Amino acid sequence: MSTREETAIELFSTGYNCAQSVFGAFCEDFGLDINIALKIACGFGGGGMRYKQTCGAVSGAIMAIGLKCGQYEKNDIETKKACYKKIYEFTDKFKNKNGSVKCCELLVGDKDIDIEMQNDPVKMKSLFSSVCVEFVKSAVQILENMEF
Repeated sequence: MSTREETAIELFSTGYNCAQSVFGAFCEDFGLDINIALKIACGFGGGGMRYKQTCGAVSGAIMAIGLKCGQYEKNDIETKKACYKKIYEFTDKFKNKNGSVKCCELLVGDKDIDIEMQNDPVKMKSLFSSVCVEFVKSAVQILENMEF
């Protein structure tokens, strides 16, 4: 049996995006079919639809937090607050460890990815595959340290 981190890395290395990889590593533990989870998380890769905003690994982790402890009853404000508290805890830990929760900042620091690189899918794929696996690992490790 593989660990969640191994599962996330395997998903990422076989072509799933960062959000799918993190969410996919946790989904079945909380009763969600892996194929459904991969579909749900698909649009969150590359910083959300490849807009390079919130890191997909962070989005995947937020979905996992919601799956475990999210609000589903309309008037259950306490559960919503507790879920948001866990999300803030996670994002603070991720930012402290990695410097940001924003995809473009994680990829290239505080400067924007230049237009030439954005228009070169080979360069972008190389950047994602060499850098993003570390953020996938980091997100899984932080969640596990938070007892997920």
